[in-house]
Amino acid sequence: MSLLYKSIWPLRAILSKFEAGHVKYISKSTAVFIRDVYDHTLQILEITQSFNEMLTGMIEIYMSSVSNRMNEIMKVLTIIATIFIPLSFIAGIYGMNFKYMPELSWKLGYFSVWGVFILVALSMLLYFRRKGWL
Repeated sequence: MSLLYKSIWPLRAILSKFEAGHVKYISKSTAVFIRDVYDHTLQILEITQSFNEMLTGMIEIYMSSVSNRMNEIMKVLTIIATIFIPLSFIAGIYGMNFKYMPELSWKLGYFSVWGVFILVALSMLLYFRRKGWL
């Protein structure tokens, strides 16, 4: 659109000089047609400007929808990361090679840690669902 507008703009300037009567080689009968061409040129310029504005609006609408979609994806990824951060912390603590951790000698220590994992993940999922984030 911009190329069309830039191509027609100089034509408007030339035709305005013809229409104003600054060129003595044009007869009065031809001046009527030049005035008509000048009017058509102005209409084409206005149409290209309106198309340019419509295209700009469409691009802004598209970019807004893409941004909204990306925000939704980022929200889900943030919730997933928020759920796994405490789980990684708990796994990191129990992954240390300490000799005197009380839970290491428990008969059900391994299953207790898994129970804590599941409890933390489920409680966070319920919290996010109640808030309407998920």
